[in-house]
Amino acid sequence: MSTLSTTPGDSLDGRRIIVVGAGSHIGRHLAQAASAAGAEVLLAGPSTAKLEATAATLATPAAGIHRVDLADEESIAALAARAGAFDHLVSTAAMPANGPVSGLALDAVRRAFDAKVIGPLLLAKHLAGQVRPGGSFTFFSGVAAWRPAPERVVMATTNGALSFLVEALAVELAPVRVNAVSPGIVDSGAWDGLGENKESFLEHVAERNPARRTGTPDDLLQAVLYAMAAPFVTGTVLHVDGGGRLA
Repeated sequence: MSTLSTTPGDSLDGRRIIVVGAGSHIGRHLAQAASAAGAEVLLAGPSTAKLEATAATLATPAAGIHRVDLADEESIAALAARAGAFDHLVSTAAMPANGPVSGLALDAVRRAFDAKVIGPLLLAKHLAGQVRPGGSFTFFSGVAAWRPAPERVVMATTNGALSFLVEALAVELAPVRVNAVSPGIVDSGAWDGLGENKESFLEHVAERNPARRTGTPDDLLQAVLYAMAAPFVTGTVLHVDGGGRLA
């Protein structure tokens, strides 16, 4: 289980945190770490079964399990109705629609925009009024926006759109803070599908990165903690990519 290193100034004791996308990968790591650091964690995502699996790994009982589909505004409104006042919301949601432009399916493209752009906008619409003083929203963008690649047009576009959305929301929702974390290649479990090719892929990425390594879940958790705790940081994208966008 990952842990968050906290100081007295940014303790999560008693903080109420909503994690959208808590059913897998970075969302699950974040929920586990926040719970271990003393936060009340509300788990949200499209799969109740995955959320329950995450809840079973937490240091303290989850404050709630809520099925939320970012393509379904009613489910977001229902989350707002049940969540009550909270301190921070973090959404790690993503729905990639990769492949050549000539072969893209419109439904998949729409789902990608729902996860990265429309969904975050609707989360802000329904939940901004419930954020406690000093609270924030943190969304996940991605390095593809700054380093586009063939067959990643939708990924690059949605992540880029999110980076502009957080700037606009930071102005609109002030003094509620709105930021984004932009990961590079992180060994979060998302690459396990490569099987025996995973290690060679990660080694190749590390060789090209200025940091000369790939990311870990803890790298992203520390960035999220900073985004939540830093009172003078808003409308900002925190690049946690080892310099991958420059390579």
